[in-house]
Amino acid sequence: MKTLWELMSWVSEKQRFETIGDYVEFAKYYLEFIETELQAELVAKNENNYRFFQYRRDGEYNITRPVNSELFFKLAEYESIAPDFEKILTNIRDIKDDEEARGKINNFIYTTQQTIGCALDALPSSKTNTSRKVNGDLFERLMQMIIRQLGFTIDSETLSVPVPKSVEKMNYQNDIEIKVEGEIVAIGSVKTSSKDRIDKIFLDKLMYNHLTNTDTPHFAIFLHDVQRAGKEPNYKTGQTFLTGHFKAYTIGLNPLDGVYYCDLRPIMKTDDLLKEHIKSLDYLLCEDVWKFV
Repeated sequence: MKTLWELMSWVSEKQRFETIGDYVEFAKYYLEFIETELQAELVAKNENNYRFFQYRRDGEYNITRPVNSELFFKLAEYESIAPDFEKILTNIRDIKDDEEARGKINNFIYTTQQTIGCALDALPSSKTNTSRKVNGDLFERLMQMIIRQLGFTIDSETLSVPVPKSVEKMNYQNDIEIKVEGEIVAIGSVKTSSKDRIDKIFLDKLMYNHLTNTDTPHFAIFLHDVQRAGKEPNYKTGQTFLTGHFKAYTIGLNPLDGVYYCDLRPIMKTDDLLKEHIKSLDYLLCEDVWKFV
């Protein structure tokens, strides 16, 4: 078993996450650690399926981000899927009609990334901004690896697009570019949450397609849209998804070609407009990404 200090050191070094196997290895050690080494596991007061992990003295009694217990695997279940995960990705369309298998892939990815986020939450508060960037960068890298494992050629780059009737150029930093024979056929944005970012994704699609005179599909991948709220002992969850903004941009500007979450908010499952445009991540991997190409 790794100590919390070893896990914090590991998760702070992005160069130690170069393959899917690296992510899986870290997740297994973290899941093993929290089975016996936590101070407490707290239940959110408003959404009982969410949990907060509290560390002991070695983690300064820090409390983690909310974790959805309906998606977050225990060690045994995680280990039962881990050996075949990459093989399943390579043949992902084989499980297109298997709802249970698709759910496990979605939850496996959620668990893998949340072990990173929760480990980073053990770091001192002075490193909050650094931790946030590391978490976001590692999620972006993980999704790039996963889509590449499906068999696609992808890039992550900054594109300079000429502005018509001008010598100026517009720069686009794309997290994922899916390419066929060197040509971009779809552009993806990868963020841990849509907070403070959703507007830009819609605008990027509008401007890019207008400037390039194309109809390139744009999709977005989010891990979750929930954060810790309240004060001890009444910790609860707070939603970071801006329903009004999303609807306004979808109706008034241009809809994205796909929006995918590991952890869907309840309103995304009940609101007619949101249900039409937002799906769980397995829909991208098993179905929609193939339509883009």
